[in-house]
Amino acid sequence: MEPQYILTAIDAALVAGGEILAIYNDPASDFQVERKADNSPLTIADRAAHEVISRALAGTPYPVLSEEGKSIPYEERSRWDSLWIVDPLDGTKEFIKRNGEFTVNIAWVSGSVPRMGVIYVPVKRILYFADEDLGAYKLEDITLRGHATLKELMARAVKLPSDKGHEGYVVVASRSHLTQETEQFVAEARANHRKVEMISKGSSIKMCLVAEGLADVYPRFAPTMEWDTAAGHAIVRAAGGEIYRTDAATPLRYNKEDLLNPWFIVEMRNEE
Repeated sequence: MEPQYILTAIDAALVAGGEILAIYNDPASDFQVERKADNSPLTIADRAAHEVISRALAGTPYPVLSEEGKSIPYEERSRWDSLWIVDPLDGTKEFIKRNGEFTVNIAWVSGSVPRMGVIYVPVKRILYFADEDLGAYKLEDITLRGHATLKELMARAVKLPSDKGHEGYVVVASRSHLTQETEQFVAEARANHRKVEMISKGSSIKMCLVAEGLADVYPRFAPTMEWDTAAGHAIVRAAGGEIYRTDAATPLRYNKEDLLNPWFIVEMRNEE
């Protein structure tokens, strides 16, 4: 992908993150929580971030599919070979709980494959960005890009997976959607590995932990939508991993007629 569009996505995520943080840190804010059709929460922060990102991406040649955008008929979307898939505020439940585990997700998808992704964690001021040709990166303590070029951002960042590593076999699971199937997956892992640790996180942070090499696997046996995973999928792919359906062979695909994802497993590819 052209570097200027990666920078556009990075800028959009950072500015949207700033908007979200301003609302999050305002002691007078009640977040104005509403309920969407599926009973999941929607806040003023979701809407503010959506507006910021929509304006930024409108200057690119690609259409936008966003959780907070209008429902677009598949007849129209099916003609889109390349598009942006955006979740302006991933982890709204974590935002409402004020635990900081929420993100801004922007992905560029071409040919149904997420090829570029940006994830920003506003509370931690951590930016993840990736391109399938350039690799995946983690940049800490950033709020705005300023005049930095993409090469300068890459030079300041840590390339993923990092060399920190971890002990044992680490399973990362959803903080708000821990299912019986996930518990069974962890039980089977304990039977196959000497030391198994399970950690719980919200939003797309879970996929980033796998890309970093701080977790071995993220099993998801609960509903997600394409905008929940596209950016994290791009980062995992660029770091040398993949998100497979539970057959462990078929990667997730995007801009489908049904935007609901199947259950999936996130892990790094085994090098034979």
